[in-house]
Amino acid sequence: MPQLSAGQYMLVYNTFSLAIAAMLGSFVFFVLSRNLVGEKYRMSLILSSLVVGIAGYHYIRIFNSWDHAYTLMDGVANPTGTPFNDAYRYVDWLLTVPLLLAELVLVLRLPKKDGTPMLWKLVIAATAMILLGYPGEISSDMGTRFIWGTLSSIPFVYILYVLWIELGRSLPSQPEPVQKLVKNIRLLTLATWGFYPITYCLPYFGINPSDSVVGIQMGYAIADILAKCGYGVMIYNIAKLKTEADNAASAAA
Repeated sequence: MPQLSAGQYMLVYNTFSLAIAAMLGSFVFFVLSRNLVGEKYRMSLILSSLVVGIAGYHYIRIFNSWDHAYTLMDGVANPTGTPFNDAYRYVDWLLTVPLLLAELVLVLRLPKKDGTPMLWKLVIAATAMILLGYPGEISSDMGTRFIWGTLSSIPFVYILYVLWIELGRSLPSQPEPVQKLVKNIRLLTLATWGFYPITYCLPYFGINPSDSVVGIQMGYAIADILAKCGYGVMIYNIAKLKTEADNAASAAA
């Protein structure tokens, strides 16, 4: 771990604190909101709760690991020799990323012949993306990092294909407000997930090690907040709109 200024250290420290608060606050919101949507949409909110709950736990572990990895003295954060365990992040993604994709497929209530195969495709591709990215993340060799990063990008592109092309074919069957939200949630996914490879590539840009560490940790944390908390709120809104559409259809019948 490189030496950091006190400001750099506290910037990451406070960003991790923000992530913990966002995850735990979102967990409470999703749990309390579950009964506000129709029964058949509640599984998506349960998955949203699981995602932010798992992420909140891992951010507590990441926060503690960061705290133990440095000691502040005379305005400088010096490494203590205790390794900073960034593997918590990949364990978190391995659990939460497939769940995020499952939330979207389940809340749309696609026909079984379409929804089940799509769900498996997305879960398998998401798992492969995370597993392939980890060897590059922990490697200090730029060539190794590039190879594994490239391999990890293949399932990422496939996920985008499924979300835009295959899922796109089902959108005309959804209520118009839901169609708009699904389009927005796909853009949010592209923006937040696209931020991860940018952060992953920071060491290639010739940035000094201290700025690179700070940029990576802050980038991942901010992307996680948007990709989990923000995404979950949009899933909740889809569930609410579909519940209202179902109630209107029942009343008109």
